[in-house]
Amino acid sequence: MKKEKEKILIIKSGYTEMLDKEIDSRRTSYGEVLRTTCILYLFKDDYVTWVSDESAFPLLKDNPFINRLLRLDFLTLPQLEQEYFDTVINLEKTAGICAFTRKIDAWKKYGFRFDPRTGEVKAHDKATEVLSLGTDYESKRQNKKTAQELLFEMVGEKWNGEEYILGYTPKSKELYDVGLNTQVGLKWPTKAWSMKKWDDLEERLITAGLKVTRQDKQAKEILENLYSYMDWINSSKMIVSNDSLGLHLGIAMKKKVLGLFGATPHREVHFYGRGEAILPEPVPECLPCFDSECKREKNCIEDISVERIYKSVMKHMNLSI
Repeated sequence: MKKEKEKILIIKSGYTEMLDKEIDSRRTSYGEVLRTTCILYLFKDDYVTWVSDESAFPLLKDNPFINRLLRLDFLTLPQLEQEYFDTVINLEKTAGICAFTRKIDAWKKYGFRFDPRTGEVKAHDKATEVLSLGTDYESKRQNKKTAQELLFEMVGEKWNGEEYILGYTPKSKELYDVGLNTQVGLKWPTKAWSMKKWDDLEERLITAGLKVTRQDKQAKEILENLYSYMDWINSSKMIVSNDSLGLHLGIAMKKKVLGLFGATPHREVHFYGRGEAILPEPVPECLPCFDSECKREKNCIEDISVERIYKSVMKHMNLSI
């Protein structure tokens, strides 16, 4: 007998990150939304409703495992309160969202919850480790599990290498060998490699005969429109990126990806055998520090040399130096 589809509600707006301390942001972390899509493999035979910030919809539309995509707003929430779900997975730590999930009738609830006695965000049992990693930076520094492993553990399952699921089909073709994803968000300026080093890397790659495109040299339309940005990422065979959305898009599109890491933890990111994380050399004791301002004489990410990135690009492209 065919198993009856269960109703699954997933709340992931990107306002907060599962493994970050911040619990009340209105900025949407698109990379965080994208990397949580791997959980959908667990519910591919069920009826899934995903609630997110509308700005993240380009990452979620046409996903084969999302049956209903709803925006997180004052019109949607009252509707969901009147529905029954077999499973609710709340991946946001904003107190108001956690409080809302208390009102939903569901057989099983995972992720983060609201404690009415203390007014604080707490974890459902299986999410305790994830919540602790977001509140205790020393535990986060010692963590060796990927975000995918932790996400699956939050719902009592084991991650077996399931990948991100991007519903959007890019309109671009692969025109370049390497795309340099140079920009970082306002929250983490310490993720940024200097433009001088990007310039030097670009020159080295072009001299080696590779076709190169750079994020900061693109038209405003490409930088500000998520669909156009995804088309730009898709136009390269390989992506070299700081820890940002471009890195996660490259992974989702199954590109070869090199990630430059300093202030943020590289162990949380999995490259699925198509790339690697590049760390400063020598690795400072303070890494990862999670600071938006470096307390050293210079930002540790500047200790990643152009030569190392160049050699890594050539290695992954199977080219001789």
